[in-house]
Amino acid sequence: MAEVDLYDRPDCPYSKRVRRVLDVLSVDYEETIVPEDKDDRNELDRLTGQRGVPAIITNDHPNGLADSSEIADYLKANYE
Repeated sequence: MAEVDLYDRPDCPYSKRVRRVLDVLSVDYEETIVPEDKDDRNELDRLTGQRGVPAIITNDHPNGLADSSEIADYLKANYE
């Protein structure tokens, strides 16, 4: 089972940054690629209350954590 659920877009530079941090820290994650159109991101909105990417869901943040800098800081503090 993955430690982190990542919601992202392959073409998003902020999503790429988060994936890179996850990979460097060897964190097991499950990736869900959300639709390009923000209006079609209902699942992400239901889970996190937002439609922007990237977003992660963890045991510590069951309602999601957004903003690539905040996500990177959280990952470094908890998985290094």
